[in-house]
Amino acid sequence: MVLSPQAKASFQAEPAHYIEQEIKSFTTASPACRLSFMNGLMMYDEPLVRFADGDDPIFSEFKSIIASNHLTPREALAEACNKRPEEMPARLSVISWILPISEKIRRSNYVESRLPSRLWSHTRWYGEIFNDNLRMRLVEFLTGMGYLATAPVLQPFFKMRTDENGPSSNWSERHVAYAAGHGTFSLSDGFISERGIAQRCGNVVTSLELPASPRTARSPYSNCLFYLGTNCRACIERCPAGAITEKGHDKKKCQQYMRDNVGSLDALKRDGYDNDRSLIGCGLCQTKVPCEYRNPAQKLTA
Repeated sequence: MVLSPQAKASFQAEPAHYIEQEIKSFTTASPACRLSFMNGLMMYDEPLVRFADGDDPIFSEFKSIIASNHLTPREALAEACNKRPEEMPARLSVISWILPISEKIRRSNYVESRLPSRLWSHTRWYGEIFNDNLRMRLVEFLTGMGYLATAPVLQPFFKMRTDENGPSSNWSERHVAYAAGHGTFSLSDGFISERGIAQRCGNVVTSLELPASPRTARSPYSNCLFYLGTNCRACIERCPAGAITEKGHDKKKCQQYMRDNVGSLDALKRDGYDNDRSLIGCGLCQTKVPCEYRNPAQKLTA
């Protein structure tokens, strides 16, 4: 990726602004962000971009909150560079983004009660392919500018595991989004940003020093109406697996439903779906709910 002298000067003057605009323009311009077989329908609206200090103490806290093997940004970048964490530069940053799912795709899921709509399923598959392209684009740009950079979820060391609490990974992009101040978690275990819960998120760790965005949430659940005492039960009622209750989200029950229904091609064929590997995901708890495309807590605190 070759930059013009003018672009280089712009990046050096305001690297955070330049990176934010690069993420937004790539999302708008990339054919991978459109469903070509749906007349070029855009999967995502304009991204939200924020930054975290790579050595923010919250990343060490994730080792007890999520799992002991959850990596800090310093550990992730060191692993990608085949070095020790102490060999990394003194300052690291994490670039975190939210990709809000577009309205037409969200609305296509409204009428569904057991399986995701075709548009939602396609977005879950092809949308993550685009997200990978964005991750790789940013890593290529940063390394081309002379900085260390990695997208942890694309590295061989990224691992998923399942224990008595259900599935977890050694690099949670939702928790990274929380660290960057994008928003908070929900009763359904989703992540509610200012553009709601119907979204995908991504991030890159880099040696480029960027100003950390503030975390303004009062608690890890400040954007969820249920935890604010409104007795919202929308996601509970939308879940076809019965995996969401007032006690939270049962990951194992959710995973089993996905395996038996959404992830089964035989089940999909019975419901009129064709044999297409993109027919995955569910997302019913992320649509037709108050937090779908906005932070519903803003009305309560305004």
